[in-house]
This record gives sequence, C-alpha cells and structure tokens, in this order.
Amino acid sequence: MPLLIITGLLFIFYTIIIIYCWQSWKAIPVFQATPHSTIAISVIIPARNEENNIGALLNALQLQQYPQALLQIIVVDDNSDDDTATIVQSFPNITLIQLKEDGINSYKKKAIEKGIAAATGQLIICTDADCLPAPDWLQNMVAFKEEKNAVFIAAPVNISPYPCPKAEGRKRALYIFQALDFMILQGITGAGVHSKKLTMCNGANLAYEKQAFENVNGFEGIDNIASGDDMLLMYKIWKQYPAGVHYLKSKQAIVSTQPAPSWKAFLHQRIRWASKANKYEDKRIFWVLLLVYLFNFSFILLFITGYWWQALLLILAKAFIELPFVIAVAQFFNQQKLLKYFLIFQPLHILYTIISGLFGQFGKYEWKGRRVR
Repeated sequence: MPLLIITGLLFIFYTIIIIYCWQSWKAIPVFQATPHSTIAISVIIPARNEENNIGALLNALQLQQYPQALLQIIVVDDNSDDDTATIVQSFPNITLIQLKEDGINSYKKKAIEKGIAAATGQLIICTDADCLPAPDWLQNMVAFKEEKNAVFIAAPVNISPYPCPKAEGRKRALYIFQALDFMILQGITGAGVHSKKLTMCNGANLAYEKQAFENVNGFEGIDNIASGDDMLLMYKIWKQYPAGVHYLKSKQAIVSTQPAPSWKAFLHQRIRWASKANKYEDKRIFWVLLLVYLFNFSFILLFITGYWWQALLLILAKAFIELPFVIAVAQFFNQQKLLKYFLIFQPLHILYTIISGLFGQFGKYEWKGRRVR
C-alpha cells in the first residue's frame, strides 16, 4: 500500500509537469522572420570521422539565404582517421582546423573552443556534422537574434524516422522510437526555455554571442565533463544574461539530425546525455529529472511487487496525460505520423529511461569511438 501511495503522488507531480510543458509549448509564438540588417556570423562544426555526412552539410550551408561575405564556416576536425578533412578541403571558403589534442576527455568542447578562437563573427552558430539545416536557417537565427536582442538562442532539432527507405524490422523500430523520443525532448526544451524555468538546448542547433562566451570564460569550470557543451554552457550564459536566453520556434530554423544507427549506439548516446544530470548547476533540471526518473522506476517496482494491473493502468494514464502535449509538438515538426506509435512504445520508453539514467551516473561510455567519463 505505501508503494501505491508514493506512486500516486509521483503521478500527480508528473502530471503537473506535463500539463505545464503543454501549456508553455503552446504559448511560444511562432517566429516569422522579416528582412533585418545582417551581422557577421561564424558557423562552427566539430567533426570526427564524418566523411559520410560532412559534404552534405557543407553543401547545405553554401545554399543558405545569407550574404556569403558575412558568413564564416569553420570545421574543427577532431582527430579523424577517415577522409573528413580531405572532403572539407575540397570546398571553397571553408576554414579547417585540425584538433591534435588527445586524452582530454571533453573533446567536443575543445573543438568548439578552437573554432571560437578563430571566429570573426559576432554571433556563433553551432551545429553537428551529421545535420542538415533548412535553407533559411541562418537568416532566421540572425533575424530572431536582432528582434529579441538574444544573447543565447536554443533552436529546434528533429530526427527523420526514415533515414533509410529499406530499413525494416528492428532498425525501422529504432528509427521511429528515436524520432518520437527526440521530438518529445524538443517540446520540453522549448517549453522550459520559453517559460524561463529550465535551461535546455541541443548542440545541433544553437547560437550565442561570441562576446557572451568570452565574458563567462567559455567552458572554464565545465571543461572536465565530456558532455555538456550545450546545456552547461547555456546555464553559464543564463546566469549572466537571464533576459537574453530565448527559444526560437520556427519551422524554417529546424535542423535535422540523424538517428543513432543501432540500439547500442542509441543507449550510449542517451547514457552520455544522462551522465551530466548531477553536473547541472541549474538544480531545477536535476529535480525535474529525478522526479521523472523515480516515476518511471515506480513501474518496475509495481511489476516486481505484483501490482500488474495497477502498473498497466498507470501506463495508460501516463500516455493519456502526455498525448495532448505530444500532439502539439508533432504538429510543429510535421511528425503526426509518429503518433500511432506513441502508446506502443510506452513500455520501451520507460525501460530505456531507467537504464540510461542509472548507467549515466556510473563509469564510462563510448562516444565517437572513444571511451570517455
């Protein structure tokens, strides 16, 4: 009986969080870019063994509707042992920096740091080598920065559920599950940032003033953590510029990223994300993550202690509470087709949340072919 009472309380708190996210997401105005004065920008792309992706991204950047004279593109090659650097060098007007440091743990932060040191733009825009932006991406980022006087911008990212037309079976299920899970995380990100309650973002699509990065001493103090080049930096900037942190809700600003190619890679990615949970100075995020984790863990306890029907009913109740929020986010990302899989993947989502949250707090994980802490 005490377990049922505790689980009921966790469900109530979880419901409050989800409804708050739903209302906050709906309250974010959709940004419509209009012609603005332009500023010099530097796009920084950390890349490690990205020979299969970097060319497509650089092609997309050359098609951006932004004055090329004000656009600097910097690729920081992080000790690649494939043809990443060779492909970058085949493109005109791309600055290539080759990172030679090793054994530093926080490789991506070091790569971004090197890129910013070489940047000539006022605004730093970051993305990943396996991403593809919309043609008006940069124009929207700059217009939003100028209209809002934004110092830090968190922007939308999505995953295509069908990166390979021939994907079948477990591979297809993996892609759909990731796309759905990632979409929900994006909704929480937008809701949290817009409501000024959480500092969340994704490194595949964010921007910040170079001066702000320097004013907070960059990654100093968080440079020993392998992950966190996005959210940990965001919080440092938020502390100094709380009114200057915004979420850009615009379909023209969406950046598409690729799903992890295997269940193992997916789990390593999520474990890496979870590993920084106890590193957040923004304790609001920590307590929300802890509550969500305990709520999900309560399902395991219910099943173990024989409360099968109660657990199954609670899964249905959880899905019912989440559905309006998920529908609203899916409409923005044009991912309504994913909704038919929402209930099916509930048990898997609960299980992976428990596993990634647990292993994220212990030991090492694999990232880009390296074992990091």
